[in-house]
Amino acid sequence: MTTSKPVSLPLARLLGHAADAVQAVRGGQSLNDALARTPADARAGTQALAFHVLRRLGGAQAVRKLVAPKTPPPAVDALLTTALALLWPTGGEALPYAEHTLVDQAVTLARQRAPASAGFVNAVLRRFARERDALVAAAERDPVAAWQHPAWWIERVRHDWPAQWQDVLRAADRHPPMTLRVNARRATPQAYVERLAALGIAARVAGPQAAVLAEPRPVQLLPGFAEGEVSVQDAAAQLAAPLLLHGAPRRVLDACAAPGGKTAHLLELADIDLVALDADTQRLARVHDTLQRLGLAAQLQAGDARDPAAWWDGRPFDAILLDAPCTASGIVRRHPDVRWLRRAGDVGALAQVQAQMLDALWPLLRPGGRLLYATCSVFKAEGSEQIDAFLQRQLGARRAAHPASPGHLLPLPDNGPQGGVSMDGFYYALLEKP
Repeated sequence: MTTSKPVSLPLARLLGHAADAVQAVRGGQSLNDALARTPADARAGTQALAFHVLRRLGGAQAVRKLVAPKTPPPAVDALLTTALALLWPTGGEALPYAEHTLVDQAVTLARQRAPASAGFVNAVLRRFARERDALVAAAERDPVAAWQHPAWWIERVRHDWPAQWQDVLRAADRHPPMTLRVNARRATPQAYVERLAALGIAARVAGPQAAVLAEPRPVQLLPGFAEGEVSVQDAAAQLAAPLLLHGAPRRVLDACAAPGGKTAHLLELADIDLVALDADTQRLARVHDTLQRLGLAAQLQAGDARDPAAWWDGRPFDAILLDAPCTASGIVRRHPDVRWLRRAGDVGALAQVQAQMLDALWPLLRPGGRLLYATCSVFKAEGSEQIDAFLQRQLGARRAAHPASPGHLLPLPDNGPQGGVSMDGFYYALLEKP
């Protein structure tokens, strides 16, 4: 989905929806759930503004506290925070709207929603516009404002990656590339890039099945998307299927399959007997829809990976993909609400779930079989530390020898195996059973 803003809707209306979405995120709801309640004609524009705001929410909240120490009513606070984030310096990137237009439309919205607060909103925003450099400098004495992440998140990244922590945090505020996976049964990336070029769409090959668009665009405008020729999938996620298929397994389990991107990639690359498992039946329906669009088939199974007795038929698997539930700290550039929704205790709680899944699935693997453990996280507790602990519990289990197994991937510029490809943060460990 593109984040470019439509120009046909009044800014005051979009600001209102964006402020509602930001208020929902601050209250613990996901941005996706908040956007689902936004009128369809305003959803794309609201998402664009909300993404911008959530990438600068730490600074906006700090400035609001500086210029208005007494917390205003929640709706007014959300409006102010939204407008301040949109006025926040962007490091050379153009502001989403002209400053005077943004202030004017924020005040217009305040008159509609909280007339008694309109003057207050006007005064705060105009002061910030006048004194922006000084107020930003004062706010950024707080690390949360300086790095636009919660304090516990900053500290964990600093602890895990002492040499790269600043780059990891900065990367979360950059716009990610739109990377496509070309269906290997239908075309090559080079052929698809040439097809795009003929339509005036700039793109480049970025991997065995990957192509990166120069500019994001709605999937409905991609040639062949509806027919299953191409899917949207980050280059880091595209590493999973080739890693797992090394050794030509026949019977494969995708243990946390929804929404189905890696499931589909496995089936695009090999003729295998694949069981796609997920505990959430609604999300499992998305796997069905994905496979149907691509013309692929798998056995869909509802069930908890931690409780194989409830769904496993007793036949061992040659290979298992465990793309485990995690904090999603590696894909925060795509989901900027995640950093504000997660709490420090979530890391340990999710690591416990991951360990339970590893221990439950390992007996389902035949001798000589391989399990690929994956998380879209930059936290070592969900990556290398998790696997180190598993190898201590499961005597005989070992890391499989595979030169392409990357371990931790950090979301830094040009971090792809081929170079020149900016990938999401991920962790992969390929394990072999004796």
